[in-house]
Amino acid sequence: MSAPSVLGRVGGGRSVGVLLAAAAVFYVVSPVLQGAALPAVRVRFGLGPQQVVAMKVGGGALMVLSLFAAGRAGDAWGRRRVLAWSLGVLAAGLAVETVAFSDWSYLLGRTVVIVGVSAVFAGCLASVAALNPPGRMPQALGGWLAVMSAAFFAAANLIPRAPSMPGLRVSAGLGAVVAVGLLVVVLRRLPEAGDAPVPLDRLFLGALAGALAAAVAALQVGPVWGWADPRTVALLAVLPVAAAVAGRRWRRHRFTMPPRIASMALATGVAVGFTQIALLLALPVLTAASGIGVAPTALMVSAYGAGGVAGCLLVRGRRISPVTGCSLGLPLAVIGLALCHVLPTHAPTGMLLGTLAAVLTGLGVMMAQVPQMAWFLSALPRGRLGTAAAFHPVSVLLGTAAAQALPATSAVSLGASGRQAENVLWVAAAVVAVGALIAGLPMVVLGVVGAAAGEWLLLRVLAGAELAQRPLAQASALAVGVVTGLVVWGRRQQSERLAASRASAAALQEAVLHPIPERLGGLRLASRYQAATAGTGIGGDFLEAVQTPHGTRVLIGDVRGKGLQAVQTVTDLLGCFRSQAHETGDLGELAARLDRHTARSAAARGDEELFATALLLQHRVPDGYVEVVNCGHLAPLALGPAPAGAREVAAPALLPLGFGVLGGDVPVPRRVPLPAGEVLLLYTDGLTEARNASREFYPAAERLSAAFGPNGPGGVGSPGGVGGPAEVLAFLERDVRDWSHRLVDDIALIALTPE
Repeated sequence: MSAPSVLGRVGGGRSVGVLLAAAAVFYVVSPVLQGAALPAVRVRFGLGPQQVVAMKVGGGALMVLSLFAAGRAGDAWGRRRVLAWSLGVLAAGLAVETVAFSDWSYLLGRTVVIVGVSAVFAGCLASVAALNPPGRMPQALGGWLAVMSAAFFAAANLIPRAPSMPGLRVSAGLGAVVAVGLLVVVLRRLPEAGDAPVPLDRLFLGALAGALAAAVAALQVGPVWGWADPRTVALLAVLPVAAAVAGRRWRRHRFTMPPRIASMALATGVAVGFTQIALLLALPVLTAASGIGVAPTALMVSAYGAGGVAGCLLVRGRRISPVTGCSLGLPLAVIGLALCHVLPTHAPTGMLLGTLAAVLTGLGVMMAQVPQMAWFLSALPRGRLGTAAAFHPVSVLLGTAAAQALPATSAVSLGASGRQAENVLWVAAAVVAVGALIAGLPMVVLGVVGAAAGEWLLLRVLAGAELAQRPLAQASALAVGVVTGLVVWGRRQQSERLAASRASAAALQEAVLHPIPERLGGLRLASRYQAATAGTGIGGDFLEAVQTPHGTRVLIGDVRGKGLQAVQTVTDLLGCFRSQAHETGDLGELAARLDRHTARSAAARGDEELFATALLLQHRVPDGYVEVVNCGHLAPLALGPAPAGAREVAAPALLPLGFGVLGGDVPVPRRVPLPAGEVLLLYTDGLTEARNASREFYPAAERLSAAFGPNGPGGVGSPGGVGGPAEVLAFLERDVRDWSHRLVDDIALIALTPE
C-alpha cells in the first residue's frame, strides 16, 4: 500500500491523502521547472542580471511570508477554505505564465505562482497534521513526506530536459488545469478539522515572519550584492529589530510553542535544506572528471530523493523516535557527504558511488527531520497547526539560503574546481553537527565530527596519492563512516534503554515506597533509600511513616532476599501497614497483625523461609519519648548533642515477622526517651554490612560519633544548625560510599527528631 493511501485512510478516506499529496507536489516540482526554464525565459524576455537577482530575493522572502500567512489563515478561517483559495491563486499564476508576452507579465505570473504554491503547501501540511491524531503523526508525516521526496526524485530528473519557452508554457498550462481540478475535489472531499483557532498575537507573528523573510533574502543577496552593500545592510538591520519585537511578545503572551521542540525541528530542517543544496551543486562538479553525462548526473543527484523516500517510510513503519532518528540519521548524512570526495575517475563506478552517497545523505536527513517535525506538530494546540506547519518549509528555506551564501557555493555555481565543491560538502557536514548540537545530542555531535575527521584524514592520506589507491580510499571512508554511525546509534539505543529502565525504576519506587514528608506530627524526618540491584529503584528494604489518630507511626525493615524477588513481599507488607496503622490502637497489636500477614503470604506462596525483620516506632505529641517494637531488626542509634555522640538504643529484638509467634502473645512496646535536640536513626543492615577494601564492616556509631561528637563539626541539633535529620543522612550517604567501593545490599535510612 502506498504512503499516501495509508495517510488518506487515517485522515478521512483514501482520496484525502492522495489529494493532499498531489496538491503539495506543486511545491517541489514548480521551483525545479521554473529554474530549468530560467535560461530560456531570460532569452525570450530579455531579463537582465538585476531582474534575476530581484526574482531570487523576492521569491525567497515572499515564500516565507506566504507560508506563515496561509498557515494562520487556515487556523482562523478553516483549512479547506484557505486551501481552495490557494489552489485558485496557483491556477491563476500558472495561467498568466502560460500566456505571458513580456517580462512584467511573466514576473507577475511567477510572483502569483510563488504565493499560490507556498500557500498550498502550508495548507496541505496543516491539513495532514490536523486530520491525524498526535499518536499517528510520525506515520502520517512519514508517508506524506515520502511523496514529497519522490516528487523531488522525479523533478531532479527533469533538469537535463530543461524546457524551452514553449515547453514552459505547456507545463504551466497543464499545471493550471490540474490545480483547478484539485480545487474542485478539495471543495467536495476534504473534511474540515473543525478546530477553534488558538489566539495568536499578530504583531508577534508578523515580526517573526519578517525576521525570517529578511534572513532568507539577506543570505541570498549577500554574495551577489556584497555584504557591505546598503541594500544588504538594510535587510540585515531588520533582523535584530524584528527578533526583539517577537521575543518581547513571546514572553508577554507566553505562547504555547515549546522552545526546545521548536529549536530541534528548526535545526533539522536547516540541515535538510543545506545538505540538499550542497549535494545538488557539488556532486555534478565532482563527477565532471568521471565523464558522466548530464542525464546520468541528474539521476545520481535525484537519488537524494530516493534516500529521502526510504528514510520517511522507515520512520513511518518503525515508529522511530526523534532522538533515535537524529542519532542514526545525522551520522548517515555525514557518511554520504564524505563519500562524494572519493568518486573514481571512471564513469560506471563513479556513478554507483555517487548514487550511494546521495541515497545515504537523503536517508539520513529525512530520518532526522520527520520524527522531529511530527513531535513538533504533536506538541501544539490543534488550532495553531497551520502557523506551526510553516516552520518546516521555512527552516528548509533557511538552510537553502545559508548554503547559497557561502563563497564556495557561489564559486561552484559558476563552474569552480572540485576543491571548492569539496569545501561545500565539508561545511554541510559541519551544519549537520551543529544541528545535532542544537538538538541536545552531544554524543551524536562527537560521532559526526569523528566520522568527518577520520574520513578527511583517510582521504588526504589515500586519495591524495596515486589513483590506484582510490578504491582503498573509498572502502576506508565508507568503513569509518559505517562504524562511527553504528557506534553512535548503538550508544543512543543503550542510552534510551537505560533511560526507560530508570524511569520504570523511579515509577516503581514511587508507587511502592511513598516519599516520607519532612514534617509529620511532632517530628522532623529525613529518609534515604539505595537499592543494591542497579536500575531497580527498590529492593528488599522498606520504610514508611504515616500520621494516624494514634500518633505518628514509622516502619523500617528488611525482607529476606534482595532485588525484584523481594518487591512483592515489600508491597504486601507496606500495604498491610498503611491500612492497619490507622485501625489498630496498640503498637504491639499492629506488629502482631503484620506478623500474621507475613505468615499468610509465605503459606500462599509456598515459601517456608519467607520472613522480614522490622522496627515499628510510634510518637505522640507532646510525649518526650517514642514507643518501639523490634521484630528481629537492628536497634536504632541515638545521636545526642555534643559531647554525647552516637549510642545504641536499648530495644530487645523479638523474632522477625513471618514466624507467626506474635499473634498469640502481643509484644509490649519499649519506651525510648527522645529529648529535644536528639536524632534517632533507624537503618537496615545494608549500612553496617558495607565493607571496605580490608573487608571491615562500616562502623556506623563510631563514624557518626566522630562526625557529630565533640571533635565533629557540631552537635546534632546545635544552635548553629549544623546537625539535624537531613544533615545526618547526607553525611552517611557520602561516608558509606567513601568507605565501600561497591554496595552489596539494600540500604534504608530514617532519621527523626522532635520539633
